Amino acid sequence: MEDNKRTYLTVKDHSVSGEVFQLLYNEQLDMLETFPRPKPNKLSDYYKSEDYISHTDTKRNLLENVYHLVRKVSLKKKLKLINSFKTEEKVLLDIGCGTGDFLETAQKGDWQITGIEPNENARRIANSKTNNSVFEIEHLANLKANSFDVITLWHVLEHLPNIEMHTKLLKHLLKPNGTLVIAVPNFKSYDAEHYKNFWAAYDAPRHLWHFSRTAIKELFKRERMELKKVLPMIFDAYYVSLLSEKYKSGWMNPFRAFWLGMRSNQKAKHSNEYSSHIYIIHHQNS
Repeated sequence: MEDNKRTYLTVKDHSVSGEVFQLLYNEQLDMLETFPRPKPNKLSDYYKSEDYISHTDTKRNLLENVYHLVRKVSLKKKLKLINSFKTEEKVLLDIGCGTGDFLETAQKGDWQITGIEPNENARRIANSKTNNSVFEIEHLANLKANSFDVITLWHVLEHLPNIEMHTKLLKHLLKPNGTLVIAVPNFKSYDAEHYKNFWAAYDAPRHLWHFSRTAIKELFKRERMELKKVLPMIFDAYYVSLLSEKYKSGWMNPFRAFWLGMRSNQKAKHSNEYSSHIYIIHHQNS
């Protein structure tokens, strides 16, 4: 399968293993694939880092404090977004919910919530905030078909090993006319082009896939799901640039990172290629 794909970039795992990976370009989908892909039983080893921020609630340094500050603002925006959808009821599934802050926010906003989180420590923290509404990934198989008005994956789709299976499953779990919300990094952004192999959002091998707008549209079109809207994630350019500076020069260089993030967002006003996008996808009632 990999033979007919060209290497787009060679990248290093900066945060855990120091291993080197190739990003192969899938021309058909306009998407990158991490190669070699870790074996499923080895994948969890690459998450064993105190620096894996979505699995902790710590605020030990500038990056973690920025992350939590941004998260506070974005949680309100995320709730406003899901409240804007026309729904039968307010039944939400959040896959890869981390430490559960979005689920907790949604629950306070009168949503019936279910969360999925593979990481045991993050799941324990999430359950303490959500009255034990968060389960292991195996629990996905127990969920009823057509039972959720909204399914969200905030920076999660890029981590899922079997993307075809999971896109099918997402459609299976959504109610007809339900809404899928997917946030992923965009390898066509200005900050990705600038930092190249140091771009933190490649995050190989934890990120197995690297999406463009075309890739998301085509992947879900195969399941007769329609991409309705693409929204920018403005803060991501700053956060990713901070981390990219750290990988490139050994420190976060906040002034340069801020300038790069601002420049990326300015460029994206014309190109529509932001550091990360939120994709709103509808289950077409066919």
